[in-house]
Amino acid sequence: MKLEGIHHITAITGDAVGNVEFYTGVLGLRMVKKSVNQDDPTVYHLFYGDDEGSPGMDLTFFEYPGAARGHPGAGMVHRIVWRVASDATLEFWAGRLEEHDVAIELADDGGLRFDDPEGLAHEFIVGTAPDEPLRATAPGIPAEHALQGFDGVRAYTADPARSAGLLLDTLGFTTSDGQSWEVRGERRGSFYAYDQAPPEALAGQGAGTVHHVAFAARVEDEEAWRARVADAGAHPTHVIDRFYFRSVYYREPSGVLFEIATLGGPGFAIDEPVEHLGEKLSLPPFIEHLRPEIEPRLRPITNPRQVAAG
Repeated sequence: MKLEGIHHITAITGDAVGNVEFYTGVLGLRMVKKSVNQDDPTVYHLFYGDDEGSPGMDLTFFEYPGAARGHPGAGMVHRIVWRVASDATLEFWAGRLEEHDVAIELADDGGLRFDDPEGLAHEFIVGTAPDEPLRATAPGIPAEHALQGFDGVRAYTADPARSAGLLLDTLGFTTSDGQSWEVRGERRGSFYAYDQAPPEALAGQGAGTVHHVAFAARVEDEEAWRARVADAGAHPTHVIDRFYFRSVYYREPSGVLFEIATLGGPGFAIDEPVEHLGEKLSLPPFIEHLRPEIEPRLRPITNPRQVAAG
């Protein structure tokens, strides 16, 4: 029983309109689902990814309109790392980001770092994993320079050793130094790394921060993963039906909120065809009856592919 790397990453935005413009217009991701936070259906839950909405490249956002900017600290993911194909691709993205007035930084390891408009940190690195690339088609971004999926995330902690037992013995991560971990299944993998936490006074959830990171599991293994996490003392939720996948949530010992989300089945195509993903407000059947109350409270946003299609 193995986890198949990162399934999705969920963050917070205070501006859905600007969020769509940046992640589709600048980064070239496809908006693959326009829905609501199932635990708070008064707010958007937006999903971006490759052309098929595949796990492994699914970046999602809860919108809390006007939310103050957050500050990542201990127990929070502070950077999302993406795979790209080559050094030439890094050069392409350096130029494209500067054209869109996005400040960039060249990292010592060769990566390209930048923040989104609300301060969420990203890094592009040349991928070395054998995983199949995941790509979105977007105007102005040649296929060879499209993002290829998540390589991993970096989190803050004051003491990485406290999480070693859960990561190694329970979840099956591997490490050579106790700071950077790899989780790899039969088809995909990702890294999960720690950095020294900044002063506690700076930490706070808000716009531009990561809410949780989800790792992928086979549907038939979900209950077993929950039991394994519970046996390790991590206090998981019950298995929750999210309609597009099933989920279990818990906090790893350093405080980061983890999710185990299932693979397989129709995924985002369960309620709209792949060629029209993200074009309508999709509500799972168990909250569909609330549509007359939900839709008037949400600011209208349009999937850019609908505009491009005319």
